[in-house]
Amino acid sequence: MACAYNSGMKKPADHLPDDVTLLKQMVRDQAETIRQSQQRIEKLEHYLELILRRQYGPRRERIDPNQLQLFEDTPTAEESEDVPEEDAEDEEPAERQRRHGGRRKLPAELPRQRIEYELSDDQLPCPHCAGPRQKIGEDISEQLEFIPSALHVIQHVRFKYACRTCQEQVAVAGKPAQPIEKGLPGPGLLAHTITSKYSDHLPLYRLEDIFARHGVELSRSTMCGWMARCAELLRPLYDLMVARVLQSKVIHTDDTPVSVLDPELPKTRTGRFWVYAGDNRHPYSVYDFTASRRRDGPELFLKGFRGYLQADAFAGYDRLCAGPAVDEVACWAHARRKFYESRTTSPEIAHQMLVTIRQLYAVERRAKEWTAHERQGLRQTESLPLLESLGAWLAEQSQRVLPKSPIGKAISYARSNWQALCRYTEDGDLAIDNNLSERTLRAQAIGRKNWLFVGSDNGGRTAAVLFSMTASCKRHDVDPFAWLRDVLRRLPTQPADRLDELLPDVWFANHPEARRKRAA
Repeated sequence: MACAYNSGMKKPADHLPDDVTLLKQMVRDQAETIRQSQQRIEKLEHYLELILRRQYGPRRERIDPNQLQLFEDTPTAEESEDVPEEDAEDEEPAERQRRHGGRRKLPAELPRQRIEYELSDDQLPCPHCAGPRQKIGEDISEQLEFIPSALHVIQHVRFKYACRTCQEQVAVAGKPAQPIEKGLPGPGLLAHTITSKYSDHLPLYRLEDIFARHGVELSRSTMCGWMARCAELLRPLYDLMVARVLQSKVIHTDDTPVSVLDPELPKTRTGRFWVYAGDNRHPYSVYDFTASRRRDGPELFLKGFRGYLQADAFAGYDRLCAGPAVDEVACWAHARRKFYESRTTSPEIAHQMLVTIRQLYAVERRAKEWTAHERQGLRQTESLPLLESLGAWLAEQSQRVLPKSPIGKAISYARSNWQALCRYTEDGDLAIDNNLSERTLRAQAIGRKNWLFVGSDNGGRTAAVLFSMTASCKRHDVDPFAWLRDVLRRLPTQPADRLDELLPDVWFANHPEARRKRAA
């Protein structure tokens, strides 16, 4: 083989030029080609990792604590909890305890049926002395049983009256106004349907099967019409909640896509659900639906709002926040995610950034139960110096990394939104991240995996109203079924000047027994 190569083939070096300058240029060109190829490989590997993680990996952004020990000023073990994620579940109330092993006692308020077992006549005589045995106590064991829910037919009987003397002047007794006049469903059935779809994420075709098992055929198109009529009935209450939210000092907002059927297109198009969560003085979460993600959606909804807008870096908010009325507050959870996703390509810079963000969140955990004034003071004392040094460090690192690399994009995102990222230190009522609105959008994220799409833009607007009802109930820990059943019963005759009595928080103050029950 060697002889054949030497005699019949020329070595690659035989084709190289003798000019040293040209050779150097060839080496530089080859090195540049290799560098660009390596960058492309790293970029593709980064995208592949993101896709695999989103498809199969865990959602929590955990990192190895040992990696954080490589940097100075690492938080203590107490501070090293994971930063809250945008899609994390609601925080557990203080009264909820971790479940320990063993069977838990059944709630005392559950109805109980007592079944007694006695010894037979043959078993009563004592086997030792043949005397009769007397009852000295009882041994009680409880078994949990399920009784399926049932549909009931309520007959509204209106008696007719007439004058026997003149055989005229017929009168019919009136009946209370109904949610859907001359309609089939009662308030309880409507409340159950709304709760099932918009709180429990059951599509109407599944409810169709569930009702069929109870012996009643209710088509999904019929129930869809019910939902539209309920949204129309609840619209004044929705408008009141929107008006209260717009009076907030701080509004959290975000959006999520949803597929929309369009008869003029061969496939679905993408619409948007927007959530607007008011502050603690105006504690309602309301939704809006738009046919696209154009900026005129939030601009129209937030018209007249003055205060802080806590959101992500969507460019559609720029014109809204350009004036003196609205101040943008950016989300540190979004900024953190970009550094977390670049930790495999630039581990040292990414992990050092993650360490500092942990320290910022550690300050927030300490001040969680403090007053807004106390929280602002702590942020000015501890968080602001961290942010000042972090801003200088990011400016320095931006000169050392490639702008289009993952870490370069993460640094660019943080620096371009730096003023908005630091704004939360100005006021104790502001949050370090936008996780409130992210959690509120979980209803749509989970629901669209079940009902898949909305049937039209009108269907999207109907869903926005009904999602607002169930989300505001959840925010106040109110059972949405109990609230909706009473509200749908009362709304047809409720005076406009007393509409605020039906708001979830006001209603719950008068119906504390309607607290939403959750698993421990």
